[in-house]
Amino acid sequence: MVNENKEHAVHRLYRYRKSISSKPFTARGKNLRRCEQCLLGEQFCTCEYRSQLNTNTAFMLLMYDDEVLKPTNSGRLIADLIPDTWAFLWSRTQVDEEVLALIKHPDFMPFVVFPGEYASPEQVVHQTINDEMLGGKRPLFIMLDGCWREAVKMFRKSPYLAGLPLLSFDAGELARYALRKGQRDFQFGTAEVAAMVLGAMGESHNSEQLATWFDLFVESTLLGRNRRPGACLDERYRLIARFSEGQTPVSG
Repeated sequence: MVNENKEHAVHRLYRYRKSISSKPFTARGKNLRRCEQCLLGEQFCTCEYRSQLNTNTAFMLLMYDDEVLKPTNSGRLIADLIPDTWAFLWSRTQVDEEVLALIKHPDFMPFVVFPGEYASPEQVVHQTINDEMLGGKRPLFIMLDGCWREAVKMFRKSPYLAGLPLLSFDAGELARYALRKGQRDFQFGTAEVAAMVLGAMGESHNSEQLATWFDLFVESTLLGRNRRPGACLDERYRLIARFSEGQTPVSG
């Protein structure tokens, strides 16, 4: 269900990246009829349930090459819910001027969300964020969106990120999140990490909403792959209800 009034930065980046592709992007389930916005199977489209959150945080997604074209990419879920989300294609040699402008913007305090062990000697690593640290500015969290190998490359090959502080989660926090989610490893999607970021900001409700939105995305993706008559939809309905019950009006 395409809703033009709710188009966001990842939708626009998706269209741009698609327009410059020399051949169609082939993903698993290529014969599945997909919604052009959420990229889920049309039968399991979630666009009508999407609702923005009340939050002071902002996010910047630096997306590796064709990451934005992948139906399984969860970075778009951040843009679904966080009003101030920007999305850019990452390039080692051609840095988007808007990326640099946002990092230097006087209203924002930028943080790169990345493991602290990769920090350079001059980088400060934080595990929590407080008002004193922000100095009256809004936090801008920079997410490196790609597979792990690609994310490390983006981190190491982007000099403009080298002097920025990091937000990094310790093993204990990752383990607690994994336990709540029932995961057996620490392989988290971009949206799951963003949910932890919101939690670190003290926005527990928003963190839960984004985590639920991610769970709904995963369940809808699996149902689209299954496509068997009589597939159980109970879990999907439960997640839709939980997300809808948690919605609060966006001030403006």
